[in-house]
Amino acid sequence: MHAEPWINFDVGLFLDRFWANTINGLAYGSIYALVALGYTLVYGVLQLINFAHSEIFVLGVFGTYLTFLALGFTPGALPNLPLPAIILDLVLAGLVAMVVSGLAAVGLERVAYRPLRRRNAPRLAFLITAIGASFAIQQVIRIWRGSNPEGTIRLLPPEPLFSVFGAPVTNLQLTIILASIAMFVIADQFVNRSRLGRGIRAVAQDPATATLMGVNRERVIMITFLVGGLLAGVAGLFYLMTIPQGAVYNGGFLLGIKAFTAAVLGGIGNLRGALLGGLILGVVENWGQSLFGGDWRDVVAFVLLVLILMFRPTGILGESLARARA
Repeated sequence: MHAEPWINFDVGLFLDRFWANTINGLAYGSIYALVALGYTLVYGVLQLINFAHSEIFVLGVFGTYLTFLALGFTPGALPNLPLPAIILDLVLAGLVAMVVSGLAAVGLERVAYRPLRRRNAPRLAFLITAIGASFAIQQVIRIWRGSNPEGTIRLLPPEPLFSVFGAPVTNLQLTIILASIAMFVIADQFVNRSRLGRGIRAVAQDPATATLMGVNRERVIMITFLVGGLLAGVAGLFYLMTIPQGAVYNGGFLLGIKAFTAAVLGGIGNLRGALLGGLILGVVENWGQSLFGGDWRDVVAFVLLVLILMFRPTGILGESLARARA
């Protein structure tokens, strides 16, 4: 009897599924990028790694799921509705998810981080608080909804629209990629062109000088958390569209780590770096599962991070939020 190899190296499968994995990776990477934007915004303004952001994302997932239930959708049953009605329901669920995640992010900042700033607490205190808040929110969700994943609700079954080099592109993949890029463009233009965005960049560059120039630092921080929460809510909708059984209390743990990895990979504190890092991470991990086997998907993603940081410690782009330009 021959034991199964602990690692595969299937170049043939990698080449056969290259374009299919690339397209699928771009869809997954778009979700990583939306969550990574929240990490990078908060880090750019506060120099804080907000590890509780993954639970803000999970709250967006549950906001989406509970909206589906409120709209009358039944787990396990395919909706018998025309496409415009399904799109309208998805938009409504996305708006609810954005509100839930946005308010949760603002509440987290006011309850957990603002008292520490007022006491000039050391950075280690912020880090410990972020980790504690993450576990606290996670356990509250577990007590509220239980430990098992929620039932599967799929409003938009994937259907091929066209092919790229023989690889089908589904309506779901195309929607997620295009909508994620649109959300990124809106966030990028907000930070670079709006008055509030200039305030965010000013606080990121020099908080003391920005305050002397009349910038309300606390308001800027609140808006930063709000924007990150809104983007996490959108990511929650797209995640549940991709993985219908993904509404579970600890569903944000691994995805949150990957989103943080994407932020570091592209250059933490850099909005465009977060998008680039998310897309690269999504594609490379999908390539890796074909080349080395499905069990190695997550390993490949984090090995990529280590390699990038060895040669480019500031990430691929490496530009901070304070120096960002339109």
